[in-house]
Amino acid sequence: MRKLYLVLFLDLVFLLYGVSQLSISAKEASIFYERGDFLHYLVNFSTSIFGQNDLALRLPFITFHLLSVILLYKISELYIKKEEDRVYAIALFILLPGVLSSSLIVNTAPITIFFTLLFVYLYEKDKKYLYYPLLIMIAFIDSAFEILYLGVFTYAIFKNNKRLYILSGILFLVTLYIYGFDSGGKPRGFFLDTLAMYALIFSPFLFLYYFYTMYRILFKREKTLLWFISFTALLLSILLSFRQRIPITDFAPYGVIAIPLVYENFLKSFKIRLPQFRTWYKRGLYATIFLLGLNFLITYFNKTLYIFLPNPDMNFAQKFHIAKQLSNKLKALNINQVSCQNKDLTNRLKFYGISKGEKYLLSDTKLSQNAKKVTISYTFKPIKTYYVSKLHTLD
Repeated sequence: MRKLYLVLFLDLVFLLYGVSQLSISAKEASIFYERGDFLHYLVNFSTSIFGQNDLALRLPFITFHLLSVILLYKISELYIKKEEDRVYAIALFILLPGVLSSSLIVNTAPITIFFTLLFVYLYEKDKKYLYYPLLIMIAFIDSAFEILYLGVFTYAIFKNNKRLYILSGILFLVTLYIYGFDSGGKPRGFFLDTLAMYALIFSPFLFLYYFYTMYRILFKREKTLLWFISFTALLLSILLSFRQRIPITDFAPYGVIAIPLVYENFLKSFKIRLPQFRTWYKRGLYATIFLLGLNFLITYFNKTLYIFLPNPDMNFAQKFHIAKQLSNKLKALNINQVSCQNKDLTNRLKFYGISKGEKYLLSDTKLSQNAKKVTISYTFKPIKTYYVSKLHTLD
């Protein structure tokens, strides 16, 4: 267990570092101030206890992520014999691009992953008095659990578990009624887009092997609850993508939880071959590790990208930058209220204590000679420039 604790510790350290490098995004600010869903109440509850800051905003998702790692480790005991291999599988899960990014931002994926793994764990431990109430409770959290109910329903039918397929079937219909399910649209060719998104979430080589593992188990291996949930989500996402652009964040969590199955399948395929026939497996493994490592560096040290990009807007993480640094610079100028035409920026600054006011105007163009210039820089490179003007000087 020492290796697991070490992995968890390192994971936490990097997550905390990642939080320190982020500002609240426009979408996150909208969730925090405007929406009335589960995410809204969750982040407001966290900030009401720990203060209105980035760590408190993201703490629930870090917590769900770390608990999910522990649950996945416990579940992997059913598939992977050696403790060392289980730790490697968990490390692989942590390094998945989709898991890495979703653990740091305000989104439903860590919640979906946690409750799905908790259900699988309780089911495998035969805790009926716990997993039945859990299935009912999560129906009121998010629409993504429609997919879980469908996967559990198909598994229960396969195993002829009448109580489970009746309950999961009813809950699937209930969530359909509450949230709806968009299955309309004309064929638009989003199939390749969906595969590309999966490749980004898993990394290309790992997604191919995940797809192969799902296929192999379908025809040649024992079908477990974990496989049914993951395979149902994958199949449904592919079928729907022929007609519409799917919300990949609803489906991807059910894919990444299948990492123990993927790792187990790789181990079996690797070990049954003689050393001279393992070359392509090794190359695929090294390529996967390289891509995961590269993504890890880019995710946590994305501000360094500004050095190499000709246009700062090309940085994929820019929407999570600027706001915190801008608010600090405004406070250094003794400015705690500004008027801004950009509503998204207004909400973001509000989170850091810069409220809307009528004394100063914040804009990205110089509107008066006396306007104060505020420049945001990363890695010694100017990224964004704003100007703060007193409103009465513009009359």
